[in-house]
Amino acid sequence: MCKQITKDMIVADILNVDPDIASILAANGMGCIFCFASQSESLEAACFVHGMDPDDILEQVNEYLQDKYEATC
Repeated sequence: MCKQITKDMIVADILNVDPDIASILAANGMGCIFCFASQSESLEAACFVHGMDPDDILEQVNEYLQDKYEATC
């Protein structure tokens, strides 16, 4: 896989990797993706605040990236 997201990455940095990841986060209940906290909050911390399982979100995001970028790697 060319691109890999980790739980310790800042939400804003994750969205810089691929802005379409916002739809995955929003679909799982993270509605304030572009709020101020996203500039300094890790994915793991954001998941905790929103009552989400960070491992589940991480799996969804990395599967999405693998599917999207698989042909270009």
